[in-house]
Amino acid sequence: MTQPPERPASTHASTPAQRTAPPSGHADGASPASVVDVAGLWVRFGSVDAVRGIDLEVAPGAATALLGRNGAGKSTTMRVLAGVIPATGGRATVGGLDVRTQTLEVKRVTGYCPDVGGLVPRATPWEHLQLAARLRRIPDGWEERARDLIERFDLGGAAHRVTAGFSHGMGRRMSVILAAFHQPKVLLLDEPFDGVDPLGVEATMDVIADARARGAAVLVSTHLRDLAVQACQHALVLRGGSAVAEVPADELRGEDGARAYRALLD
Repeated sequence: MTQPPERPASTHASTPAQRTAPPSGHADGASPASVVDVAGLWVRFGSVDAVRGIDLEVAPGAATALLGRNGAGKSTTMRVLAGVIPATGGRATVGGLDVRTQTLEVKRVTGYCPDVGGLVPRATPWEHLQLAARLRRIPDGWEERARDLIERFDLGGAAHRVTAGFSHGMGRRMSVILAAFHQPKVLLLDEPFDGVDPLGVEATMDVIADARARGAAVLVSTHLRDLAVQACQHALVLRGGSAVAEVPADELRGEDGARAYRALLD
């Protein structure tokens, strides 16, 4: 396999956001407390570098947003962390597990909402949850949590309808439910707000808050800056597969934050 080239020095102009410390608060090297630990992640498809040397850490109880336009490398990074695709180079661990060599174990400790797909068209939401409970060996009594999530995401009326007839927003909500259902150590939500109505957005925010409260690490990929800063304390801004800034989410709020974000993407 061809090795990734050395990462070039950044040519982006300095901004206040870029001078901010990394989101997990570490200085040099990985923090022992980090649940998600990524260093020099590189992903190449043929001659295209989709991800170019990304560094990332997420601590227990923390939520970090991957922000950027379509094609920035957000979903590719999430797929590597979920054990869906292999990295070309670099290092990535989730819950102390190497995603390259311990892929099955990584999938057990993560809950992953993919950016597209992920549902069985001929199965109902309740059947999805029954299968998840069986495969993940969730103890008896899971039905109460399943019903609570379905109602919270306003899918009670569709609990016994096949998902083939779901709207895009309904599918997004169901994917978040499945990711959060088993209360994973790491919650990976890729574009969870895309096409989702305000009730679904609120329910997703609650799921993120619940995960953080029990000490899970949360990573949210989105191109929606305003929702990212509501959901997360930290943000890693990506452009063209590279990280251009690590910032506290508060620095991206309001009009000043919008201008700073646009400057990072230009």
